[in-house]
Amino acid sequence: MQVCAAPPFVRESAVSCDARWRPHDLLRLQRLPAFDGEPAWVRDAFARAPCAVVRRALAAREYVAIGLRGARRSQRYGTWAASADILDAVAPEALARGQPLARRGALPAFIALAALQQNARSPLHEFVWGPTGSAGFELATKVETVTESSDLDLLIRMPNRLTREFAASLLDHLQTLARETGIRVDAQLETPEGGVALVEWAAGKSRVMARHARGPQLIVDPWADASCLR
Repeated sequence: MQVCAAPPFVRESAVSCDARWRPHDLLRLQRLPAFDGEPAWVRDAFARAPCAVVRRALAAREYVAIGLRGARRSQRYGTWAASADILDAVAPEALARGQPLARRGALPAFIALAALQQNARSPLHEFVWGPTGSAGFELATKVETVTESSDLDLLIRMPNRLTREFAASLLDHLQTLARETGIRVDAQLETPEGGVALVEWAAGKSRVMARHARGPQLIVDPWADASCLR
């Protein structure tokens, strides 16, 4: 997030993440607390779509770290919601078969998503996955967020080890789709140690960046105690 509100709790109490809400889940909120330094666009954006995405940060037990998006790419705001104000949540995988409004289906990000949905032989279908970013937000809220240049961002649940070879095959499949649609298709693996970019794991690096509520960290194995998949 380019701007982030100070936490409404003492840092020493930020010791947990509520397991009910996972990073990239889209939350519908009945209220958004205001904090000092809030960007001017936030209230209009929340009125248009009272939703926020769970971000990776430790919080006090009664709070959850969230991110809001405005109408422009530069409008991103990290803030906090009270757990009691969450009405419901939509996980990315619940949007894997989502359809945009008919007039929006010709946008490249939605063309790429439709190609993934319709390709029964795609290696992606061996996993639990779903769209995040602007495509996921628009599918969940029906608020027009995707543009002609928007990426297609994907989250792939990966509780078990993914071999480098299969990761490379999956990356090649997504990069081919990206070339065909003229946009970036970025996938993040949700591992036991946090979010890891598919492109990093497929590259065979000795250490990869894992994004965790405790902060980003370079690690050797995101599945140190997990069984092997493929």
